[in-house]
Amino acid sequence: MKDIRNQTTAACDFIRSRWKGTPKAGLILGTGLGGLTEKIEVDCQIPYGDIPHFPRSTAPSHAGHLVCGSLHGVPMVAMQGRCHYYEGYSLQEVTFPIRTMKALGAETLIVTNAVGGMNPQYELGDIVILEDHINLIPDNPLRGVNDDELGPRFPDMSEPYSRNLIEGARQAALDLSIQAHKGVLVAVAGPNLETRAEYRMLRLMGADVVGMSTVPEIIVAKHASMNTLAFSIVTDMCLPDALEPANIERILQVAAEGGACLERLLCELFRRGHFSWQELRSVRGPVDWMGANQRRKVIFFV
Repeated sequence: MKDIRNQTTAACDFIRSRWKGTPKAGLILGTGLGGLTEKIEVDCQIPYGDIPHFPRSTAPSHAGHLVCGSLHGVPMVAMQGRCHYYEGYSLQEVTFPIRTMKALGAETLIVTNAVGGMNPQYELGDIVILEDHINLIPDNPLRGVNDDELGPRFPDMSEPYSRNLIEGARQAALDLSIQAHKGVLVAVAGPNLETRAEYRMLRLMGADVVGMSTVPEIIVAKHASMNTLAFSIVTDMCLPDALEPANIERILQVAAEGGACLERLLCELFRRGHFSWQELRSVRGPVDWMGANQRRKVIFFV
């Protein structure tokens, strides 16, 4: 873990030599979301291969650039594509960009991904705001000797996704007339898709969607005490009794279509970045969604 801290310092020094900003948010753009960079006021784009110790993405449709700039006035860094465990990287390598974002100053991590939908109430292209997850990837990015300067030995996961951000995202989706479910992601190693029996098992475990990313990044973000928010786009339906062979071209097409709605939602969330908890409460009405004992000021992405 101390090697990670030294490597993170080297990566940050290189990024700061290209960009003098301090991000308030880090964003991972998964399959179908690369176009969001067109909405960002870009100061610079850095190929992953140029950044010391950064893993290079080999997955289709993942450009592999770190975009530095701002969105609706909020300074941020965005990963245009990610790396996965199935590409052969260790989970420490997969999550290294999260360590770098935190070291640069980001306090909030927003993750997007493409997933298979196991909840029969979902449809292709639907957006799912993650509220919890199940980790079936056979490793953990925190395995090994802990560096207390990076985070605690046993990080709490009772709230893996920040509830205040989830509620803000749901309200923004409602205001934009975008259908957004709340759901549970199960993360698997990949790269093969699941069998009918495996989909039945995962659904019985309580998962709504299945994917091959996001959970390791969220674990590291919580270890680093970051606020977290994650969105999934349902790109194929994984219903055991109506299962069809995966069509990668179709999956990418659906990801792009769903990504357009998610781009609108993300832009709206950044536009609302100045909201305080009191202002958000007035938007939502009299419902005290945090509870009397949990009231506190909430600032989105700032």
